[in-house]
Amino acid sequence: MSTPPSPAPPRVAVVGAGTMGHGIAYVAAIAGCRVSLCDSAADALADAQHRIESLAAAGLQRGKITETDRAAVHQRIRYTKELDDAVMDADVVVEAVVERLNTKQLLFAAIERQAPKEALLATNTSSLSVGQIAAAVREPARLIGLHFFNPVHLMRLVEIVRHGRTPTDTVDRAIAFARRLGKEPIVVQDSPGFASSRLGVVLGLEAMRMLEQGVASAEDIDKAMELGYNHPMGPLKLTDLVGLDVRLAIAEYLHQQLRMPHYAPPQILKDKVARGELGKKTGKGFYTWSD
Repeated sequence: MSTPPSPAPPRVAVVGAGTMGHGIAYVAAIAGCRVSLCDSAADALADAQHRIESLAAAGLQRGKITETDRAAVHQRIRYTKELDDAVMDADVVVEAVVERLNTKQLLFAAIERQAPKEALLATNTSSLSVGQIAAAVREPARLIGLHFFNPVHLMRLVEIVRHGRTPTDTVDRAIAFARRLGKEPIVVQDSPGFASSRLGVVLGLEAMRMLEQGVASAEDIDKAMELGYNHPMGPLKLTDLVGLDVRLAIAEYLHQQLRMPHYAPPQILKDKVARGELGKKTGKGFYTWSD
């Protein structure tokens, strides 16, 4: 008996070409998907294309991908400013825009009007209520959380976040998509911070308080977790990669929702964000970065 052919890779639209969006587009293309990467800002698209090409070049240099893979990534990803153009024939639409509930709700209302009725709709939110985001669409059962981690091409975990109106088949589609991209999915309920952010933010904020109190330097605090607990990256360096503004927004949201003192953002974080020290993307955060 012959083996049935593998299903064709899904057509993927990624809306938002920032830190997470370009990474999701890259791993989808590596996995064989045709990808439309959408952003309303032309400079964001240009920056995303540069970053994706840099990821492919680095992967080739390290032997992670072949020259054929690199060429395929270039061919499989197209860049567009128009939402309808990006999502009109997508099997999966992944939203990766700013962590603002109203922004995501308005975007998904537009996506639902323009994407195929059978398309899976997914938000990459790291802390907001997936159920509240889904409330903006006519068919909330088709929307789910797909929380990727930064840097997307290296981090294996994807949180599948189901809300109160998520059917099993939607969860199954999300799991299959995550595995297609080479990720290891976990399924969590729609609760503030899910599993990863709720735990990770506490560690990051405590590291900031320790730095604020002069317990140790940023480098030594990070080294304590890297060498003492086998973490691949310390919490302060990770915050720089995620973005201090993103971490602040998540902390404020969790503090508001959970009313627990350990989610209150420390002054050092608020001061750095106010000064525009947002981490790697601005060249300075808890560390100084250069290209």
